[in-house]
Amino acid sequence: MTRIDVVTLFPGMFPGVLDESMLRVAQERKAVDIRVVDLRDYTEGRHRVADDYPFGGGGGMVLKPEPLFAAVDALRGPESRVVLLCPQGPTFTQATAERLAKVPHLVLLCGHYEGVDERVRAELVDEELSIGDYVVTGGELPALVVLDAVVRLVPGVLGDPEGATRESFATGRLDYPQYTRPAEFRGWRVPEVLLSGDHSRIARWRRREALRRTLARRPDLLEAVPLTREEREWMDEMARSGELTRTGE
Repeated sequence: MTRIDVVTLFPGMFPGVLDESMLRVAQERKAVDIRVVDLRDYTEGRHRVADDYPFGGGGGMVLKPEPLFAAVDALRGPESRVVLLCPQGPTFTQATAERLAKVPHLVLLCGHYEGVDERVRAELVDEELSIGDYVVTGGELPALVVLDAVVRLVPGVLGDPEGATRESFATGRLDYPQYTRPAEFRGWRVPEVLLSGDHSRIARWRRREALRRTLARRPDLLEAVPLTREEREWMDEMARSGELTRTGE
């Protein structure tokens, strides 16, 4: 069973999310053991202080090293990997999620305020992660993003074991368009190929649509994956027909 410990100053932010959808299912299936750890349990003194003013002045507060080191010392084992959620880390990707899903024990440290004492970054953690180039109040929401992306890749979590391999980013392409009933809604019809029952045609349509959507919205993703001969032919067709410009997709 994969174990994930989340160390945070705000444990109350987690129960609602962990008790719903796939994260709840993963825990019920005993595929993962998720524990939310209150950083203040590792502070000293009756005031349970976890932060202090930065040396050298400046605004804001900095998380102190003592409680973070104490928490990790208590949690860390031989198969643990300690990850700090902070703006300075490399951007979290699907490839990162796939790698972390293979780790038996993750310890996610949620940064907060102006950040953590640099000695935590330099001497305690194994890696740092950011979820993007924007500012959020703390590492709790990024930790939940990482949790969700990683847990769904743990064996035994998804009902369809191959489901995760067909989704956006798993193949270096965005997902193809999805439709459900009714077949016609306000004059907009589902593409006829999806109603044909011809599974080979449907599969081919989905591959082409995934490529078209990726070209239009995230062409950078295609730089890291090889294209098949058929996909290159589709790209030429799209360029000649002006299909991407016309659809805006």
